[in-house]
Amino acid sequence: MKLNILFIANKRKVTSTGKCTLLCRITYRKSRKSLSTGLMVNPLLWNSKKQQAEPPEPDESYINTQLSLIRQNLNQAFLFLQVKGTSFTVLDIYHQYKGEAPKDELGVIEVYKLHNARIKRLIGIEIKQVTYQKYLESGKHLQDFIKHRFKAHDTCFNMVKSNFLNDYEYYLKTEKNMQQSTLNKAIQRFRKVVKYAISEGYLNKDPFLLFKYKTVRKEVIFLTVEELQKLENHHFKFTRIEKVKDLFIFCCYTGLAYKEMATLKKEDIVKEFDNNLWLHIKRSKTSKLYKVPLLPKALEILEKYKDENSELIFTNISNQRFNGYLKEIADVVGIKKNLTHHIARKTFASTVLLYNDVPMEIVSELLGHSSIKTTEASYGKIVQKKVSLEMDRLKGIT
Repeated sequence: MKLNILFIANKRKVTSTGKCTLLCRITYRKSRKSLSTGLMVNPLLWNSKKQQAEPPEPDESYINTQLSLIRQNLNQAFLFLQVKGTSFTVLDIYHQYKGEAPKDELGVIEVYKLHNARIKRLIGIEIKQVTYQKYLESGKHLQDFIKHRFKAHDTCFNMVKSNFLNDYEYYLKTEKNMQQSTLNKAIQRFRKVVKYAISEGYLNKDPFLLFKYKTVRKEVIFLTVEELQKLENHHFKFTRIEKVKDLFIFCCYTGLAYKEMATLKKEDIVKEFDNNLWLHIKRSKTSKLYKVPLLPKALEILEKYKDENSELIFTNISNQRFNGYLKEIADVVGIKKNLTHHIARKTFASTVLLYNDVPMEIVSELLGHSSIKTTEASYGKIVQKKVSLEMDRLKGIT
């Protein structure tokens, strides 16, 4: 429980003037921390036993006075932490001496910024720039909430309890007018920061233990068998619109997201163990390998549009223009749904796979979901509907 303070002349690094730096090493509970004193001394005139500079060192008096002040300030920092009554480490003594807040007294926004600085270095390695931007955006919402709730720029992280999270959720809903699914994302990002804070010792207890998200299940919109057939059978006079229709159908039979379709390369088409052609793609959203066999309709469209002179299978078109054309296509064909590219992936899972009795675990694998629970949560009702249709068909037979 004792604090040991030792001043050491760094004799391994002597300058051209014949002096070396004086270091201070503090030891507490068998843990050490070294810090610079900012002082220089002639190593030949340093008495390590007496812990002082000796004549004829010209700065003897100044050096010894400064060392005495450093020792006094370190002991004051140590005493302050003892009086406080909480457990502390040698690093806490150092931070107190430097006038920095102990780890458990750092603010929410302070720690949020430390977390962001850490993940910024992972851009292009583990995360994308857009992910980092979302953390910055969520941090701004959190800072606005703290100003609104506490009338301050920051609040101590160890004050964050489950009621803080409930108030934050209410604020995002009422003051920021966020939908539940959007505010859930902001709170989930804060949860990542909380986990980081606990691992770094900034927070002792997890405030999320008693917090529950209000789950939101969006209705899955997809094309029915009849709507997909109607789309396949319609021919458009304008080449560009016909191509957008075909590419949308291609994604209905492969489950590709827009970016994966737009950046599809010839090397992504691989002959697999069954001697059939498969797509091998690294999903941009999850960075996981996405493997799916090419069905006859997809192969037909692939042959129709593949560009021999380009590394890409399809010539590029912006997502915004693509969805703009899809709205025109839906109006002409008579599909009463807000047709967007993402519906193609939903159609692949629902109409192409589940409606043709492909088991849920295979659908989950083909969609590249990390867990079958994700697939069941989104497409469980579609399976129920399929069962209902089959039962109606059975009633007509029996």
